[in-house]
Amino acid sequence: MNENNRNMMLAIVLSALVLLGWSLLSDRFLPTAGPQTQTVDKGKVKPLPQPSASPAANTPQAIRDRALVLADSARVRIATPSLAGSINLKGARFDDLVLVRQREGLAKDSPPVRLLSPAGAKEAYFAQFGWTGDGVPAPDANSVWTASAPTLMPGKPVTLAWTNPTGQRFEQIVSVDDGYLFSIKQRVVNTGNGPVALRGYGLVSRADKSKDPSTWTNHVGPIGFLAGKADYGVDYKTLDEDKAGVTRDSHGGWLGFTDKYWLTAMVPADGAPVEASFRKGGSGAFQADYSGAPFTVAPGQAVSSDARLFAGAKEKALLDRYEDQGITKLSKSIDWGWFEWFMRPIFDLLNWLFHATGNFGVAIICLTLIVRTLMFPIADKQFRSMAGMRRVQPKMKAIQERHKDDKPRQQQEILKLYQAEKINPAAGCLPILLQIPVFYALYKVLTVSVEMRHQPFALWIHDLSAADPLTPVNLFGMLDFTPPGFLAIGVLPILLGITMWMQFKLNPQQMDPVQQQVFSIMPWVMMFIMAPFAAGLQLYWVVSNLLTIAQQKWLYHRYDLKKDSDAQGAVPAHP
Repeated sequence: MNENNRNMMLAIVLSALVLLGWSLLSDRFLPTAGPQTQTVDKGKVKPLPQPSASPAANTPQAIRDRALVLADSARVRIATPSLAGSINLKGARFDDLVLVRQREGLAKDSPPVRLLSPAGAKEAYFAQFGWTGDGVPAPDANSVWTASAPTLMPGKPVTLAWTNPTGQRFEQIVSVDDGYLFSIKQRVVNTGNGPVALRGYGLVSRADKSKDPSTWTNHVGPIGFLAGKADYGVDYKTLDEDKAGVTRDSHGGWLGFTDKYWLTAMVPADGAPVEASFRKGGSGAFQADYSGAPFTVAPGQAVSSDARLFAGAKEKALLDRYEDQGITKLSKSIDWGWFEWFMRPIFDLLNWLFHATGNFGVAIICLTLIVRTLMFPIADKQFRSMAGMRRVQPKMKAIQERHKDDKPRQQQEILKLYQAEKINPAAGCLPILLQIPVFYALYKVLTVSVEMRHQPFALWIHDLSAADPLTPVNLFGMLDFTPPGFLAIGVLPILLGITMWMQFKLNPQQMDPVQQQVFSIMPWVMMFIMAPFAAGLQLYWVVSNLLTIAQQKWLYHRYDLKKDSDAQGAVPAHP
């Protein structure tokens, strides 16, 4: 086998290892995109029916139709610009809630995302606030409350009331805003003959785990901000293995469950001491709960405390607004990761561009232009060096031929050539390194940001958070089969591979034959690697490659002309 064939085989093996290794690790550590929301059938893009965003119940009891369960008890209707549903007067449970501004799928008739569902129905998931008493009857899950009004709306609170046989009246004054926040004022009035000892609590229960995967880069499951820090260390696996559950002592904070895009979290009174817990019950349901400090209500007196419930989409603008209203670090429910300090500005800029342009795809293109513009001075230095590398290619090949049997001498002569020509061969790495935080920040925004969910671009791209659905493997949907994931290479990944290949062709050739073979194959390896990623990320990379190619051609021409001009204007040396 000659040297060239050996180099080619080595390059192919290395590329195959990268491709296979990435396939094995990426799903575990880097979720590539949201679930596919569209398909291509006979060349036409059609929305796919989407499964429910809530978890499926796994409890062994009989599951009834949700409509029948909802009809079993009296309810207070919830009607806001963001939420619809009802509060169950049996147990005073928040157990019926849909997000009216979020849809399950892309189809026009797709139902709104259901977040909460009553016990006994499929996908049971609910929140409840109450009291435990020492020697006094307190309301429980079977207590039937009375309501002061039939409908809860922004600006129109509803008072839920229940009185026990010994003269204690329990009230929950519930109000809601135009977003996703409920405020609950818990009040106990003691009209009995003696003091009573009570303790307030709140709980969120869900029948099973989220369908969204929890990964190294995006936490899903039990979550809280307790004792002054965000707690991403407890997941469903932790509760499966630890039957005693996990307990945290805190002053205020919040806790609950998070999905990829949705959050249900209880917020005790700010600064109040609480004992917070995550656990798994005997029925298989998961529960987050807290209990406050004990208190005593004297005869003829009343004691009240405040709590809040967030139940909705993790929209950053709303999370920031609620932080301003006193909910500490609620935006930490978005798993920003280590680069939070950088990701938040990127998100804010991208969101501003979206509102300015009305299209997230156009916003991504504008972001790419801004990044490339800011990096132009660095690119200018990079291409100055790369243009020099191109000019000295013949001299480098001559050195290699002259010292092909003496590698150390060959390296010394090449270094002298670099110094004489004022060339830095590593200059081309800096723009790539500087783009990594931007690329990672955009990746995180596309994978964890609900603002990007189901956002269209143009033509066949109707969801930038999902992979490109249009692939030539099945002749763009004309053939009646769906290719397996590793072959479902869309148009954008193909463009990514082509533009990367064109970019590499403009670069100076690598002197190491193995490196040269790896660089020649890498664009097509990256085409496969990037195929499952969000179309928005692919769009960013394709546009960035096109801008880089345009910059390369212009700057190469500029510095080649400058070099020629300098050479013509130089004074010839006397012999």
